[in-house]
Amino acid sequence: MESLLPDLCIPTETGVDLDAIFGAKKASYWLEIGFGGGEHLIRRAKERPDVGLVGAEPFIDGVAKALTGVSDNGLQNVRFHPDDVRDILPNFAAGCFERAFILFPDPWPKRRQQKRRLIQTPLLDDLARILKPGARLRFATDVSSYADEALARFMLHDQFAWDAETQADWLTQPGDHEATRYQLKSLGDCAPIWLEFTRK
Repeated sequence: MESLLPDLCIPTETGVDLDAIFGAKKASYWLEIGFGGGEHLIRRAKERPDVGLVGAEPFIDGVAKALTGVSDNGLQNVRFHPDDVRDILPNFAAGCFERAFILFPDPWPKRRQQKRRLIQTPLLDDLARILKPGARLRFATDVSSYADEALARFMLHDQFAWDAETQADWLTQPGDHEATRYQLKSLGDCAPIWLEFTRK
């Protein structure tokens, strides 16, 4: 945390230059919001060294685990924001990301807590701005009420299109997914639901 994280943090000022942060222009840039222990983030970074991955996670234990993955695998293509992603989204240039992942975010299952859920219109507005047209966004949850709510919010947003054509599209785990620590606990009330969207 002391020796590695400072060099891998995304600047918090406006006008973030991803090419400069990664030291060279990458083929594309991907964003993972709430990466937990970094299982999915690290797998994707290993598979795609040509891609710059930005991960945001407010819980320090998760950041520490992800840093271990970066160090153990000698990864050069991961950068971190060890806090709430909503603090830095306005600092990115329009259309700078080609993929985004929101995998099993905190479901805040109690009714009085649900206003704290991540998927809200202001977040979708920020994501629509920083994702380039045609970019893909994956949302996953194992809480049925959150799946319903998130889908409704995405469908009401005029910059996102839901990619599903058949039931299998939201019930089948994507082949490129790496199971997260939270997912494996199976704490939700349903099997994982996978919602894939395209930025119009």
